[in-house]
Amino acid sequence: MSRTAATLRGATTDDAAALVGLWSDLLRRGTPSDLLEEMKEVIGRIAENPAEQIVIADCDGAVAGAVILRTSPLTPFNSEVAVQAISPHVAPAFRRRGIGHQLMEAAVQHAEEQGVGHVAAASLSNSRDAHRFLARMALAPQAVLRIAPTHVVRMKLSGRRPTSAPHRQPLGQVLAQRRSLRRQRDSA
Repeated sequence: MSRTAATLRGATTDDAAALVGLWSDLLRRGTPSDLLEEMKEVIGRIAENPAEQIVIADCDGAVAGAVILRTSPLTPFNSEVAVQAISPHVAPAFRRRGIGHQLMEAAVQHAEEQGVGHVAAASLSNSRDAHRFLARMALAPQAVLRIAPTHVVRMKLSGRRPTSAPHRQPLGQVLAQRRSLRRQRDSA
């Protein structure tokens, strides 16, 4: 398949619907109109922040891909700055055409312009293709971000089971009962 040169540009509120479709796996559940309004708010907020930008890969008027670039400290206790390429994503119809490379090139160029020595990237944990792509770009795993609903973590901390899980006996008791039943069955 031929490589398609996309034009890179900043996002505008006109791109909100395309970005909702592109990043649908990352968005909260909601009505399409709510998600569209939230995306417009995100685009507006990022446009006002000089440390952030949304880069769109445009192919003949279609949004082929996008990435959010954010300049920030590596961690709260490591003040060294990095450019974070958050959710570089290419629309399925435009994959394997060099769009992802162009988005990462934008991240590197942004870092070089600001004199930043590191580029970091984040993608969904279940996206094997994204992880392989980022590994080919020499990005190594640095940390694992785990997430759970607050009430589930609270229950785990207090030693209780979530209410949605059925009551179960500890495994040791279950196995002991099975052994006992087998002995009774074999002796009969």
